Amino acid sequence: MDWMQMLFQGWEGIVRTLAVGLLAYIALVAFLRISGKRTLAKLNAFDLVVTVALGSTLSAILLQESIALAEGATALALLIAMQYVVTFISVRSRRFAELVRAEPALLVRDGTFCRETMKRERITEDEAMSAVRASGGSRLSQVASLILESDGTLSAVFRDRG
Repeated sequence: MDWMQMLFQGWEGIVRTLAVGLLAYIALVAFLRISGKRTLAKLNAFDLVVTVALGSTLSAILLQESIALAEGATALALLIAMQYVVTFISVRSRRFAELVRAEPALLVRDGTFCRETMKRERITEDEAMSAVRASGGSRLSQVASLILESDGTLSAVFRDRG
């Protein structure tokens, strides 16, 4: 095995990565500015998938010589355009929104676990209590509600402490 070849294959690849990387980054920033803040909002699982796909696509453009800059920019634009179309339709059609977006789930109500919902959402009591503690609570009896949000985060709402 040639160790030198494994560590350094020549300046051509480095120069290509720098040039294509700079141009791909500029294209991605331009596309994101055009598409608006929602593209990277991570409001639900679909948004997260698009964000990960954008990163993966950018990585492929940078490192795979078989992908031309124009092809890579087209792939980035397609992902952002599809995200725009899906969110555009979601805002206008409740039925379509329900199809592509997860609804929040109530895990704790008035200090009591909603065990069926927790089982369906695959959340353990320990995970729920961890979210309560992270939100400033110490006991389940303090919790008015604990909600698994559509983006996967857990939100705790506490009873009046007064």
